[in-house]
Amino acid sequence: MTAPPEILGLIAGNGAYPIAMAAAARRAGVKRLAAAAFENESRPELAETVDEIEWMRVGQLGKMIRFFLRHGVQQAVMVGQIAPRNLFDLRPDMRTLFMLAKLKERNAETLFGGIAREMEKDGITVLPATTFMESDLAQLGHIAGPVRKAKELADIEFGYRIARETSRLDIGQTVVVRRGTVLAVEAFEGTDECVKRGGSLGKGQATVVKVSKPDQDMRFDVPVVGPQTIETAAAAGVKLIGVEAGKTLLLEKAEVFRLCQERGVTLAGIGA
Repeated sequence: MTAPPEILGLIAGNGAYPIAMAAAARRAGVKRLAAAAFENESRPELAETVDEIEWMRVGQLGKMIRFFLRHGVQQAVMVGQIAPRNLFDLRPDMRTLFMLAKLKERNAETLFGGIAREMEKDGITVLPATTFMESDLAQLGHIAGPVRKAKELADIEFGYRIARETSRLDIGQTVVVRRGTVLAVEAFEGTDECVKRGGSLGKGQATVVKVSKPDQDMRFDVPVVGPQTIETAAAAGVKLIGVEAGKTLLLEKAEVFRLCQERGVTLAGIGA
């Protein structure tokens, strides 16, 4: 992007990501922010960081597009996840029903892709989810926490190969491994539950690996690691987290670094 838009639309899911994006967009020169926020998902404090906000249910695509058009939004970003239970428990409006009828499969990627196509019909372009936040992408190699010996990092390479396959098959983007054994694979339950389950089986020696999908559409479903990830991993007895360099966003980096050191969790960037 050569110049920031005058106004940016935020499709705001849960967690700290939408608030971090709002701050990054302001720093980049975006003058106004309009947030489509979702009940039981978006954080209430998001309202304090944007100029316009409208609350809606997941599945009210028509309402969201009308909100953006009313405020002159021509570019928007999808930031923050929507809990799987809400994606599969939609109360869709007519626009969403028409969009769903065109989908052969219903998963996060196809649903968000369908939303992006509907928005484009009304002249709203969905930008990459890393826009304005490129400096927060994970780098290759050691990132935070204790420095580990090479033999301790072997499970990262193993986990990376497994996670690339599970993500390619649209099962999940996170795996938990120990000494060449797969302990848990993320599926419908989400990353945190996968980490808790795998960590309990790893008995203090588990490694978590999180990757993007092959040919990842960077407009949505970008892997994210934040303080909650580190806290969840530490509580589950995980000592090592590998994330895909250049494709994983690190939110609240200063806090992530502090928690990694305090909890003894090593965070490392991996890649082909």
